[in-house]
Amino acid sequence: MKLQAFLPLITYPDAISDSVAGNATALAAFLGADLHVSAFNVDIPNVSNALSRMLMKLPDLIRQTEAQGRARGEHLLAIAKAEAAERAVHVTTSTSTAGPPFLGEAAAAEARYFDLAILGWEAGNEASRSAAEAIAFGSGRPTVMLPASTAAGPVEHVAIAWDGSRVAARAVADAAPFLQRAGRTTVFTVVDEKPLDDVSIADRLAASLGKRGIAAEAMSIRAEDCPIGLSLQEHALEHGADLLVMGAYGHSAVRDFILGGATEYVFDDLKLPVLCSH
Repeated sequence: MKLQAFLPLITYPDAISDSVAGNATALAAFLGADLHVSAFNVDIPNVSNALSRMLMKLPDLIRQTEAQGRARGEHLLAIAKAEAAERAVHVTTSTSTAGPPFLGEAAAAEARYFDLAILGWEAGNEASRSAAEAIAFGSGRPTVMLPASTAAGPVEHVAIAWDGSRVAARAVADAAPFLQRAGRTTVFTVVDEKPLDDVSIADRLAASLGKRGIAAEAMSIRAEDCPIGLSLQEHALEHGADLLVMGAYGHSAVRDFILGGATEYVFDDLKLPVLCSH
């Protein structure tokens, strides 16, 4: 069964940079996956007649904003097609619209029809942050976030953030396509961040992966005074990891997300590709 990957491109309020298309198709090529790319453009409701009279140019500004989003979406889809052709990745495309508050939810709903979602992440781009939250917590699918500033390539070394929790176990299971292709896997357990029921949990996971033919080593690390999300990413980079796998901690209530410490820092400041599952 061929893996089916999904790349949502939200064009409002700020579209992601062009590099996300190349990064996503490179990852799809590594996984041997098909890729569906969907542009999500904004549909801004018409203003009332009274407000229109007060702000005569507002309807024109709304239509201009929508047109700019559509043009940007078409541009990104064209780049995705070209990048996919270059890498021999089978790609399909579509376009959808939603109201300003619901673009992330629309992308999350579509992501449920695929095996994993691939997202571009860019510092200072609120659309990429909100889309990552909506899809990671609302799609029921693993979400791979790719920094726009870093060129994605083959995933040779996977780092796993492991605390023995349900969400961490879910993330490891969802990362199977990467673990099966990587030449090296390192299981990180942070020993000074919270009490652990079993100090050998990293060794136990490494042994469990070994039984499945995945060579893995266990490593205990310390966060010390560093935010846990930053510490995990820095240790992963220090040891040469191409991908960090972690559970996404948090819950949502009417689109307001309350994130766990590690999750929030990763969503705020992504330093390497991260696969997260909730």
